Amino acid sequence: MRILHTADWHLGKNIEGQSRLKEQKEFLEDFTRIAREEQADLVIIAGDIYDSVNPSAEAEKLFYHTLKAVTEGGKRLVLVIAGNHDSPERLVAAGPLAMEHGILMAGLPKTVIPKGAYGNHQVTDSGEGYVELEINGERAVILLLPYPSEKRLGEVIYREMEEGQERAASYGERVGLFFSRLEKHYREDTVNLAVSHLFAMDASAGGSERGLELGGSYLVDGSLLPQKAQYIALGHVHKPQAVPHTEGRAFYSGAPIAYHRSEAGVKRQCILVEAHPGQNVVKKEIPLPVYKPIRIWRAKDVEEAISLCEANKNEDSFVYLEIQTDRGYIREDEIRKMKSLKSDILEIRPIPTGAAAILEPEEGLEEKSLKDLFIQYYRRENGGALPDQELTDLLLELAGETKEEEGL
Repeated sequence: MRILHTADWHLGKNIEGQSRLKEQKEFLEDFTRIAREEQADLVIIAGDIYDSVNPSAEAEKLFYHTLKAVTEGGKRLVLVIAGNHDSPERLVAAGPLAMEHGILMAGLPKTVIPKGAYGNHQVTDSGEGYVELEINGERAVILLLPYPSEKRLGEVIYREMEEGQERAASYGERVGLFFSRLEKHYREDTVNLAVSHLFAMDASAGGSERGLELGGSYLVDGSLLPQKAQYIALGHVHKPQAVPHTEGRAFYSGAPIAYHRSEAGVKRQCILVEAHPGQNVVKKEIPLPVYKPIRIWRAKDVEEAISLCEANKNEDSFVYLEIQTDRGYIREDEIRKMKSLKSDILEIRPIPTGAAAILEPEEGLEEKSLKDLFIQYYRRENGGALPDQELTDLLLELAGETKEEEGL
């Protein structure tokens, strides 16, 4: 059985207000071609299809058009789970229509995928958190854990835990319990897989993953993922990598497009897995092109920055431009000049030097007056520029401090 693993498409996502739909369309065309050329039997999309719970009509149209093209009229099976950016209900709303095209969708951990024909294939058994498939004469059992928020996880776990145990168990332990109770569905004569959208402990974040789950409380140790799974397809982390503590069985495919300046230069790929019952899988990383690179340019002065824009004005790339300046700011006419040469500049950031350099926050904060703290903050947020005296006076007045107290 040949399985193609991808995740974190984030259809509709912008970068600094710039649309990425053109790049996303190019990726999806390539992905459809890869699925056909590699003769994938099963495609797994491990969450974050969209970037918003209310995606644009264009993003939804692009998604469904791609699914139809990938399945080739039911020839190829596609399994989709919801990520933390997706609306579970909205994602699975087209489920009844998707069945005839060979598309399975799971929005919540408690999802039960209906049995029956899916394109040319069959769902032979299913329940909360698992599905058994017959694909081209082969059988697979897949454990499904769409993005497990505390509430969603509780809906399928708490009723099985003994009194008091739920208070003692960590989030990761509850994820482990979810999987351990479902591993009984694995068999020796089936390809045994798992798919989820979560953050594994010790994984290296790419830069644009959202929120609380990266803060610690939503971390899951790799050892708590299904022990008997031959391959675990994960989404959520944008940097492709193996998951620690899983003995090479769990992988993040990564996002196909860089969505943050910190993701510039990270390789882009999808993963092809060949699996047979009772055997170790064979994994192949399929590289993806960089559809529109993110560049970080650093210039020693405004003149060099303008020269960079002139020399690279025909390059199709997004640019973050950092410019050293001893005056602490870049003039509007200079900014207009740079952007007239290079239209896809996302940010122009002055890096103050010399007398314009900004004091670091740790330098004697407790000894500074409110006025000094405000000026330091304002300069840091505005490229070294000083606030107007009127603005400073207004702040002190609102804070109830007089000019005499501040030594003005």
